[in-house]
Amino acid sequence: MLEGILQGLEAAISLQNFIMVVAGCLLGTFIGMLPGLGPMSIIAIMIPVAIKIGDPSAALILLAGVYYGAIFGGSTSSILINAPGIAGTVATAFDGYPMARKGLAGKALTIAAIASFTGGTVGAILLMGFAPALATVALLFHSAEYFALMIVGLSAIAAFAGTGNVAKALMMTVLGLVLATLGESAQFNAPRFTMGIQDLQSGISFITLAMALFALPEALYLVLDPKRSNTGGAGGEIKDLRITKTEAKLIAPVIGRQSIQGFLIGVMPGAGATIASFLGYAVERNIAKGDEQAEFGKGSVKGLAAPETANNAACTGSFVPLLTLGIPGSGTTAILLGALIALNVTPGPRMMVDNPTIFWAVIISMYVGNVVLLILNLPLIPYIAKLLLVPRNYLIPFILFFTMMGSYIGQNNATELLMLTSMGVAATIMRFAGFPLAPMLIGFILGQMLEDNFARAMNLTDGVSFMWERPMTTALLVLAIVLIFLPSIREQLAKLRRKGVADGD
Repeated sequence: MLEGILQGLEAAISLQNFIMVVAGCLLGTFIGMLPGLGPMSIIAIMIPVAIKIGDPSAALILLAGVYYGAIFGGSTSSILINAPGIAGTVATAFDGYPMARKGLAGKALTIAAIASFTGGTVGAILLMGFAPALATVALLFHSAEYFALMIVGLSAIAAFAGTGNVAKALMMTVLGLVLATLGESAQFNAPRFTMGIQDLQSGISFITLAMALFALPEALYLVLDPKRSNTGGAGGEIKDLRITKTEAKLIAPVIGRQSIQGFLIGVMPGAGATIASFLGYAVERNIAKGDEQAEFGKGSVKGLAAPETANNAACTGSFVPLLTLGIPGSGTTAILLGALIALNVTPGPRMMVDNPTIFWAVIISMYVGNVVLLILNLPLIPYIAKLLLVPRNYLIPFILFFTMMGSYIGQNNATELLMLTSMGVAATIMRFAGFPLAPMLIGFILGQMLEDNFARAMNLTDGVSFMWERPMTTALLVLAIVLIFLPSIREQLAKLRRKGVADGD
């Protein structure tokens, strides 16, 4: 292992590979900032370029740099204009954008950069030390466990509900699950609920739904509420870029917990950065107490640090099944797997033996890449944050342009624009009515994976007996039940404490 690390270090710090790291990080950061593009499309486009490079180490380092660079940079549009650049940064907008509305855009971007750097770096350390062992653990997860994991994710909707909105959050989650059933599924080749519309046969695009729920309603809000802001939201001079000691003490344990949790979720094939960010946010909100918990969704530094740390750690963790088992953990790593095969490199258990230089060079390059990303992003924060100083009559067309461009590019289909507009108007009405929109997106994201894994588990066991026959599945389902009832239990305990204090008075 030590010999392999030294070989990887020598390869990673060579001039060619260092240039590849910087180029990948730059391109990935830029792509991540643009809503709708995402790392999948750009990596697919760059595979011929990677093959032309010839050196598998350099090619994979370039593509990996684009991947984690996009995750790193995707928080920018989420924080500034409430338009998530990629799926993994949707949860970042829940508290990042409210911070920007308060004039703390610079501080929000700083926290996001530091959390992303730490999550990615800790993930790289864990990847280097525990990749073979974690690959063995990942193999223990079958369809039944993935089904239970999706239930855990859905049970955390209370974290996105706000005070007294659990019933509405549940309704929105069910609506998201319903939308996830549109089109063909992995289990059935026949289209479902398409109403004869051929363009719905492939279902609703995630990017279209994300833009319709967050970016488009924000643009309409700016139009409908002239008093909301005359400058787009920053409220004057960009200030407070530094994190105070109090804020550092608040986010340090969050970053530590979510670096490990996010990495472990990333290790499991099929989970990925999106689920890691949602679960990270939900966990931190549920363990927060009193005023800290009430601050979530209104500009909490913990609520911003949690998903940003988790998604970057999960991005690094997704390389464990890719490199050690040859199993892609997400759509992006599936494309990376195709690139590896095209470069005549076979990922799997023998990759550490047959191609140790490539294996360790990619891992060591992640350390270098995270440092490069931090150096690139921190000095630019004051200038990036000034986007919010753009007058509203320019900012609104800017948001609408990138929203529609992102939706169209995702499917290359004009029908997506019609769906974007109709769902965006509906989302704006629901937002006025006090319905939380995040649970709907969570239901949509987890819905298809939930259905597919449930169907496979049912086929393997001829029924639902897998729920109690597999200990890991049972443990996850019990955890989901605890998460469902935890908010009510905490509320009752708080009432009892207040009553005790009143009686004591």
